[in-house]
Amino acid sequence: MKILSAVLIMVGIGLIIMGLHSAFFPQEGVFAEFFEKGANNELNNQSLAMIGLGVLSLIAGAFLTKKR
Repeated sequence: MKILSAVLIMVGIGLIIMGLHSAFFPQEGVFAEFFEKGANNELNNQSLAMIGLGVLSLIAGAFLTKKR
């Protein structure tokens, strides 16, 4: 159980970091300036889902470590 909780915590931290990175530093393609004017730094559904799954993974890992 200690290995599973450590993996869940690591995955949770990774998902949160990836979600925050994709939310605040969006990828810009070659033709991005033709289709969209200005940078859109809002949270989209994919980044919110990654952050939410990361938080759930952290919570699950924390509860597994507190088990007897």
